[in-house]
Amino acid sequence: MADKRDYYEVLGLKKGASEDEIKKAYRKAAKENHPDLHPGDKEAEARFKEANEAYAVLSDPDKKAKYDQFGFAGVDPSYGAGGAGGFTGDFGDLGDIFGDIFGGFGGFGGGFGGQARQQTRTGPRRGESLRARLIISFEEAAFGCKKDINISRIDPCPDCKGSGCAPGTTPETCPDCKGTGMVRTQQRTPFGVFQSSGPCPKCGGSGRIIRTPCPKCRGNGVVRAQKKLNISIPAGIDDGETVSLRGQGNAGANGGPAGDLLVAVQVRPSPTFRREGPNIYVNAGLSFVQAALGAEIQVPTLDGPVSLNIPEGTQPGAVFRLRGKGVPNVRTGLKGDQFVTVDLQTPKNLSRRQKELLQEFADIAGEKTGRKKRKF
Repeated sequence: MADKRDYYEVLGLKKGASEDEIKKAYRKAAKENHPDLHPGDKEAEARFKEANEAYAVLSDPDKKAKYDQFGFAGVDPSYGAGGAGGFTGDFGDLGDIFGDIFGGFGGFGGGFGGQARQQTRTGPRRGESLRARLIISFEEAAFGCKKDINISRIDPCPDCKGSGCAPGTTPETCPDCKGTGMVRTQQRTPFGVFQSSGPCPKCGGSGRIIRTPCPKCRGNGVVRAQKKLNISIPAGIDDGETVSLRGQGNAGANGGPAGDLLVAVQVRPSPTFRREGPNIYVNAGLSFVQAALGAEIQVPTLDGPVSLNIPEGTQPGAVFRLRGKGVPNVRTGLKGDQFVTVDLQTPKNLSRRQKELLQEFADIAGEKTGRKKRKF
């Protein structure tokens, strides 16, 4: 018995743990190590049995009291002090616990929920969704567009229509699992008979046997195919958003629907515009004279150049709004606005006359320029 671990240690508890703490710890240990979750894993199976043994003792107030006082000698017959109480596989609330934990996992103590798991294997299953990426321009994102995209996906075999059988033949029901795709195994232990279920080795869990496989798909029922799809990009889509094409992913199994194709959109930056949500931003250059006296300038928009009135005395960094010149909201279709920030531009390479006029202006304004007494 030296190789046995303390029951409290098995469940990760301290001596004196409450009934609720014991039950909670057992749920966790049983779920983590259940044979249905780890088929063929002997270590997980051993931990599972160890947790069952620990719970069988600690969940019984009488056995727990004996164990707390005498250790294994209080509950193990080999120590001559009473035994574990004739544990024969009737788990009582153990079965209820497994029903709560697995809610459809089968095979333990009579197979609660086994049918649901079998239906999962042999019933219709949705195909896997695929992901792709598409790069578009700033303008294409603003106005919407149509684009071709090439994908590789799994389609139903065109020759056998997904059955996996050669034309003119049909699959047979597996004689071992009777079409359920699952088989039960029993294992006797000192604490009772443990039952577990797993995929049928004869049919691989499909519930059927194909005697004459389809030559094209080799009995798989599906083939990999290259597809070109034309997809619509909605106006107003933003960088990083996704377009979903329902039913354009991999084929489903057992008559289940195909998955979806999820296309992540990447928008190339614009050299002119900057976007924040439905609004766009642009800078416009303004000369000193235009800012001082006011002017009508042309500014770029997504719909082409438009006129913008600049009032006299406009300061550098002033922002003007062009309503409805942004991009549409994908869901509502309502357009945002465009905001124009004016940048004051200092003239270069002035002519002699221009310099004279500017100096005259500075003299009138009483401003020092460093050129006041120089000849041009």
